Amino acid sequence: MLEVAGISKNFGGVQAARDVGFTVPQGVIASLIGPNGAGKTTLFAMITGFHRPDRGTVRFCGEDITGLSPEVIARRGMVRTFQLVQPFAGQTVRDNIAVGAHLHIASRADALAYAGAVACKVGLGDRLDIDAAALTVAGRKRLEVARALATRPKLILLDEVMAGLNPSEIEAVIPIIRAIRDEGVTVLLIEHVMQAVMSLSEHTWVLNQGEIIAEGTASKVVADPSVIEAYLGKGMAERMRAREAANA
Repeated sequence: MLEVAGISKNFGGVQAARDVGFTVPQGVIASLIGPNGAGKTTLFAMITGFHRPDRGTVRFCGEDITGLSPEVIARRGMVRTFQLVQPFAGQTVRDNIAVGAHLHIASRADALAYAGAVACKVGLGDRLDIDAAALTVAGRKRLEVARALATRPKLILLDEVMAGLNPSEIEAVIPIIRAIRDEGVTVLLIEHVMQAVMSLSEHTWVLNQGEIIAEGTASKVVADPSVIEAYLGKGMAERMRAREAANA
């Protein structure tokens, strides 16, 4: 469904992405992980048209979409969420979600009705008529997902939708993401909450300093020495092995 090939991006001498390539098949939940500053959000921005790559191509459903605008890409069926959730203050939850619905639904009444149905899917069905600015952090995260879902995507890119949530809130979001996939929407997520990655992800790529350094199942990549060192520092993998040998 999504094919990224040789994507590179430089910002004033800082290499945010270097020859990144991966393929996301239809119908899966996949994940992109890595330490802070690894280039994950920049990669999402290039895939969805918010940044143009210096080199490389992005193909979606077999078509080259490299450099197309976010609006055109969204109409073709790929949307993303954002780390910093900014609802339209002064508007209800229903109105916020309807903004996404209007991508494909012209009628205001139909868009509002569809917004209500989407809200129920993410657990906001009982909050439709409150001011979106009054939502908790967890509620705003759900709203961000709902606004993206309202565009009727084929592929949704979720950027840290569980950041800032407590353990019980995370547990509540995991089945929502699984249900999105079960309804036919492919999911690619950036996530630091390893509990969620281990539970949801069928394939994981690890990005560090703009490059893919490992891929495979979540359990495989978290045990990879290069991944351990990317997160915890050089030499940490060897020290962990030595400690395990001493305790054996």
